[in-house]
Amino acid sequence: MSDDTDRTEELIEPARKLFAGPIAFLRSAPSLNFLPEADAPEIAFAGRSNVGKSSLLNALTNRNGLARTSNTPGRTQELNFFDIGGGAADESGETAPVMRLVDMPGYGFAKAPKDIVKKWRFLVNDYLRGRQVLRRALVLIDSRHGIKDVDREVMKMLDEAAVSYHLVLTKADKIKASELKAVTERTAAEAKTHVAAHPKLLVTSSEKDFGIAELRAAILEAIL
Repeated sequence: MSDDTDRTEELIEPARKLFAGPIAFLRSAPSLNFLPEADAPEIAFAGRSNVGKSSLLNALTNRNGLARTSNTPGRTQELNFFDIGGGAADESGETAPVMRLVDMPGYGFAKAPKDIVKKWRFLVNDYLRGRQVLRRALVLIDSRHGIKDVDREVMKMLDEAAVSYHLVLTKADKIKASELKAVTERTAAEAKTHVAAHPKLLVTSSEKDFGIAELRAAILEAIL
C-alpha cells in the first residue's frame, strides 16, 4: 500500500466527521471587496457549466440543498463561500470555521455575453492570485468528455498563479468501466504536464457516492 493510500485511509474518518458537522452558506462575493475575512483555509471548486459541481458539493456535505443556496438568480457570477465546521472562538467571541469551500461560477458558458465572461475572468483570476488562505483548487472534469480547451485555460491560470489543484473526474457512473479507465489515464497523463497540478487524480460519482469519502480526505489533507 502506498504512502498516499495510507494517508487517505487515515483521513477518511476525520474528514467524514468534519463534513458531518456544522455547515452554512456564508456569503456571495461579486468582487474582491466582498470577500470574507481571511481567517480560515479555503478550498475552491472550479468547473465547466453542467459538470456536476452542485451535485458534488451536496454529496460532500450530505446536504441536498446546500449548493442551490448559491444558485439563486444574481449569484451565478459570484464567488460563494460556505463555512465548514466550527473552530475556536476569537477575541470577539466569534467562532471561525475549520475551513471554507468556495464555489466559483461555472465556466464555458458559450452563450454568455462577452462582458460577463470578462468579469468572470477578472474576478476568478484576482481571487486565485491574491488569496493567501487558498490552500487548493479542485478542477472538475466531466468523465464523459475529458479535459477540454476551456479546462486547460483554467489549469493554465492556476499554474501561473501557483495554486495547487486536484483534477476531479465527475459523473464516473455515466460511462462504461473501459471508457472510464481510458479517460482516467489520459487525464492523469495530462495533469503531469502542469506544474501546479497535484499528481493524485480523484474519480467521483455524486449519484453513486463513489469517491466522495476520498475527496473529503483530500480536502482535509490540503488544509492540514
